[in-house]
Amino acid sequence: MGPNIETFLGCDATFEEADIVLFGAPFDSTTSFRPGARFGPSAMRHESFGLETYSPYQDADLRDYAIMDSGDLELCFGSPEMALRDIQARAEEILDAGKLPLLLGGEHLVTLGAVRAAAQRYPDLHILHFDAHADLREDYLGAKLSHASVIRRCHDSLGDGRIHQFCIRSGDREEFRFAQAGHTEMHPFSFDGLPETVETLQRDNVPVYLTIDLDCLDPSAFPGTGTPEAGGVSFPQLLDAIQTACWARIVAADVNELAPMLDPSGASTATACKAVRELLLALCRSRKLYGGE
Repeated sequence: MGPNIETFLGCDATFEEADIVLFGAPFDSTTSFRPGARFGPSAMRHESFGLETYSPYQDADLRDYAIMDSGDLELCFGSPEMALRDIQARAEEILDAGKLPLLLGGEHLVTLGAVRAAAQRYPDLHILHFDAHADLREDYLGAKLSHASVIRRCHDSLGDGRIHQFCIRSGDREEFRFAQAGHTEMHPFSFDGLPETVETLQRDNVPVYLTIDLDCLDPSAFPGTGTPEAGGVSFPQLLDAIQTACWARIVAADVNELAPMLDPSGASTATACKAVRELLLALCRSRKLYGGE
């Protein structure tokens, strides 16, 4: 892999130098409401130059770390399984080199490809899931591979007790009953319980995949997404949750569901960029804490 011509802010290290490697998955073929998330990765990359590399929230600077942006994958829009295989292959390449993959979506289904790669390398993998939607449907209109069923497909691989969901405020009755039956640990509406969950994950030193669907944010803060859901968290609450989550041993992560053209003001893209910057810096701290992989 070589560096992309246009990179996310400050992420211009070579693959050999980098400890964290970004890659984009511009895919939204199973979107059930408003499409456009396929344009999220390139929008985040382009608009990131409106940010400083320095974060006053964490007193840290992207320029002090070796991070690579390897660009967007070219994915088959007609086949979710083919797209997931390509995502998995890129994540495996990064993990096999001892680096942390950070996937930029795209719709939330793209997470499944990276989770498959991480679970293959770390059989005891846990997932921290920030989202407005449970994503626990067995299928959506008969399709088992859907952004509405991505966490259910992750559960198929990981089993009970290893998926921890926060901010969930939407789903059908069966999804909530599935979680309430103990298949996942669901914390509805907010990040309540996140510090205690992270403390347990940290104590047990288990590998963790962090997936952030940006529609966990309230639409007043983040309208540029395919399925906005009223009643979400604020941006400062999300930043605090990102920093809290990264006290765990994060081995892979993603940020998804920005559909930039659905917010012509550009505010949603700017919000996504800032979330990615803060996540990158928190991941660098986590890698230092746990000595890499």
